[in-house]
Amino acid sequence: MAEALDGGVLGVDVGGTFTDFVAIEETGIRTWKRLSTPSAPEEAVLAGAGSLTDQRLAHGSTVATNALLERRGPRTVLVTTEGFRDLLVIRRQERPSLYDLEPRRTPHVVARGDVITVQERIGAGGEVVTPLDDAEVARVVEEARALGAEAVAICLLFAYLRPEHEARLAGALRDAGFPVSASHETLPEHREYERASTTAINAFLQPAARRYLNGINERFPGLRVMHSAGGLTDATTSGERPVSMVTSGPAGGVLGALAVAKAAGHEQVITFDMGGTSTDVSLCPGEPRYRSATEVDGLAVHTPMVDIVTVGAGGGSIARLDWGGALAVGPQSAGADPGPACYGRGELPTVSDANLVLGHLRPDAALGGSVIPDLARAHNALATLGDPEASAAAVVDVANATMARALRRVSLERGYDPAGFTLVAFGGAGPLHACELATELGIGQVLVPRHAGVLSAVGIATAPEVIERGQGLLISLGPEASASINNTASALEGQAKADLQAAGGTLTALTWAADVRYQGQAHELRVSIDLPAPDAIVTAFHAAHEREYGFSTPERPVELVALRCRAQGATRTLPDLAADTTEDTGAPEPITLAGGVAAAQTSRAALAVGSTLGGPAVITQPDATTFIPEGWQATVDASGNLLVTPR
Repeated sequence: MAEALDGGVLGVDVGGTFTDFVAIEETGIRTWKRLSTPSAPEEAVLAGAGSLTDQRLAHGSTVATNALLERRGPRTVLVTTEGFRDLLVIRRQERPSLYDLEPRRTPHVVARGDVITVQERIGAGGEVVTPLDDAEVARVVEEARALGAEAVAICLLFAYLRPEHEARLAGALRDAGFPVSASHETLPEHREYERASTTAINAFLQPAARRYLNGINERFPGLRVMHSAGGLTDATTSGERPVSMVTSGPAGGVLGALAVAKAAGHEQVITFDMGGTSTDVSLCPGEPRYRSATEVDGLAVHTPMVDIVTVGAGGGSIARLDWGGALAVGPQSAGADPGPACYGRGELPTVSDANLVLGHLRPDAALGGSVIPDLARAHNALATLGDPEASAAAVVDVANATMARALRRVSLERGYDPAGFTLVAFGGAGPLHACELATELGIGQVLVPRHAGVLSAVGIATAPEVIERGQGLLISLGPEASASINNTASALEGQAKADLQAAGGTLTALTWAADVRYQGQAHELRVSIDLPAPDAIVTAFHAAHEREYGFSTPERPVELVALRCRAQGATRTLPDLAADTTEDTGAPEPITLAGGVAAAQTSRAALAVGSTLGGPAVITQPDATTFIPEGWQATVDASGNLLVTPR
């Protein structure tokens, strides 16, 4: 169900280089950008929003991700079952870099000495093996005080099956004044490491997330926050579950890209969002795909999220020669401060500097609407790598190779032929690289949305309210599983509906998903199901396994690992995005690219609906720049999008 926008909405997406703003009003859309303030991201948000305090603010934030990457947070203590002290140290006993002679793991948010073990035990069947007594509860509270705990995470063995022990400890610690995250509330699913990791990260992020969101909520009461599962919720819920915000902005980009593409008649799309720090790609075969787990800086994070692959390739990605003399690009980024060399303060060569030297970015077109690029400074930065023009071409090639691998991961490696999809390119830098990547993957058309540089903010502003709740089960799927599934489904439905209502949403759709595997498999697939019933789950799983891995084994027993319920509010529709111009306002200007290649340059606003422009050409606009290579041609559709196809 869709509804019109009820009054003005201000969508905000905080990126590593720019913070994007989209004001959607009855009269149309206004967009602008502002350089981000990484040390205090709320400053850019509040300054950019200005006096628009009467508008409903929908916000995608990187505060949780940045705090985790920088390990910037409170002293967090983990409370776990006796014998599991080293849960966050041992992890999965996997070696991520198989041939690394001196492997190093990134530290977790909980130090090994900040773990309290408890004499209690719940068995694998949910039975009480060792009761939890009052003296043990009191001891845990005193140890937390002695350690100077500023946040507490609780993860007891099999608490997802029977949470009484966790609930008692959580209640006592909260009464003593500690902020607490309990695993049966944060992630009631099996796998002790993943559950403990996610719960500890949630506890670690809570103070920073609450301060940040409360500060914005004071200025914009009723603040809505984008979460990783592709929907909005209130600031209080987000502050309680900040771990759900780790892919906040990118999820908004997927929603915005899919909405614009569908309006233009493109159902099967791959979204390609290249910003200043990273590139996010996602395959959408008519709808977004979802998953339940990821890793952030080597740490397990299990939370519902749009299926997005992120790589460290953005406009600000730094180019360098490695110890062997080979060119490497990213994942380190110049960010907003000091930024790429061509922004006027940085000195290291970046992808943006390379595009400027190649002529794909124009020295007379302000980046983000405010930064005049410094061509001489970009030349000097790239000269540290060798000949500036040759180095620029090599930097772009290396960045493209990194992004092409990400596109293959979400398509070919998951059983989809990218040739059957439209590549939707957005972000400030996405349209610069999209056609070359489409050529690499055999994709036949690229769609550049009209508001490409701020499309994530558009997606955030128009996203529905969403709550997803899950419960671990780990049962064999046969007729005898019906009762357990029905009971779990009933509880999840009630919880999701109640949480959606508490967050201010009105239910319009209820959908189901399940994490399923063949008996004996170590990993599961998330599949969408029409009804939470054994037969429906098994049928959906066999089909998904066939598509993802090229085979299925119908005679093999199937296990349900977790059941998930997604409650969704109304989807808000975009206003009419018809192009402002009805006729061309002038012929493109001739320009010369690196190597003396003749090309054309024009502004996006100068292109009328139905007009075409063949490459090589550069199309500029305040929030993004599009490069059309030779052999490709751009056509403006009825909504002002650029549809770029091979000639």
